[in-house]
Amino acid sequence: MIFVGDDWAEAHHDVCVLDEHGERLVKRRVPEGLAGIGQLHALLAEHASEPGEVVIGIESDRGLWVAALLEAGYEVYAINPLAASRYRDRHAVSGAKSDPGDAQVLADLVRTDRHQHRPVAADSTLAEAVKVLARAHQSLVWARQRQINQLRSTLREFYPQALEAFSGELGERDALAILARAPSPAQGRLLSLSALRSTLRQAGRQRNLDQKAQQIQQALRSEQLAATPAITRAFAASVRATVAVSIELTRQIDELERELAEAFMHHPDAEIMRSLPGLGLVLGARVLAEFGDAPNRYKDAKRRRCYAGTAPITRASGTRHVVLARIARNRRLADACYLWAFAALTASAGARALYDRQRHRGATHHQALRALANRLVGILHGCLQHHTTYNETTAWAHTLTPTA
Repeated sequence: MIFVGDDWAEAHHDVCVLDEHGERLVKRRVPEGLAGIGQLHALLAEHASEPGEVVIGIESDRGLWVAALLEAGYEVYAINPLAASRYRDRHAVSGAKSDPGDAQVLADLVRTDRHQHRPVAADSTLAEAVKVLARAHQSLVWARQRQINQLRSTLREFYPQALEAFSGELGERDALAILARAPSPAQGRLLSLSALRSTLRQAGRQRNLDQKAQQIQQALRSEQLAATPAITRAFAASVRATVAVSIELTRQIDELERELAEAFMHHPDAEIMRSLPGLGLVLGARVLAEFGDAPNRYKDAKRRRCYAGTAPITRASGTRHVVLARIARNRRLADACYLWAFAALTASAGARALYDRQRHRGATHHQALRALANRLVGILHGCLQHHTTYNETTAWAHTLTPTA
């Protein structure tokens, strides 16, 4: 066996190869891309007769380079950069750091402690495609929310009538369409009911047009403090630009959502995912994308919960024992599981009962949702392991049994 550390930079890779005793066999820098992967294969072939004799540690689990390593048949471990930095302290407490040194740390890590880390799973190409779409969709959702927060902050500076008109609906199509037409208080006051109804209809609203138009007109014509004309023009230009970006982001999110739904529904696990309470097309696709579909990736439900970040951690010392939320986690997956738990409250009596019990014991709303998400991840693991869809009675039998 040989053990390889691959420290990845944008244009090159620093590679260190160790033998089973930790002796360095070779250290080299290879370029990124096709030429570099060819050089790496040739280098490793000098010290190993079969790909199965090569174990590689690298601080990433995706990309063309990692895919090429997996296709070659090497055993690849994706090491969390935080874990790698802790291992670096074992080699040098002075704080020194270099790319070749980091490569040697990764090689020694997989030589001595790879049993403590998870190998990169060979997910199907369809699952990888769903991951690409799901992550792009979620990134655009986050980007749109940042734009809406910026818009809210700008309106507070000079256009409080708009905030009063749309309150918590600032990111909706109605609000964006009207702000695009009237980005300043003076323009907002000039909007007639017919203009408002027409704008709302074009934005997609079909119900309560008259009532909504009257409500918005009343708010836009209310008396508020006003900025000077020059400041108002500057802020109006800012609103116009931010609204245009938000509208385009919304359009692209809708396009990606259609692509994501189509790819997700072609996956063989989609039916199981969709059967669980609270998992729709988008959330189901996100959960599938982040968990992956390699059949042996998680040995048990506990491993899956830990990866999702729903399993709590404990800190115990002497008489002190504290249970805390897990900090090191897949942020995208943790976000999806949290939303999944919230959606499950109205879709499952068992989920609601667990949440209510947690609240009765003194847990906060967020703590109760994390506990529910932890349970739902365990249920999902069981469904995938047994290739069966969700059953409410089976999933919550131990909690729904009536007491005498």
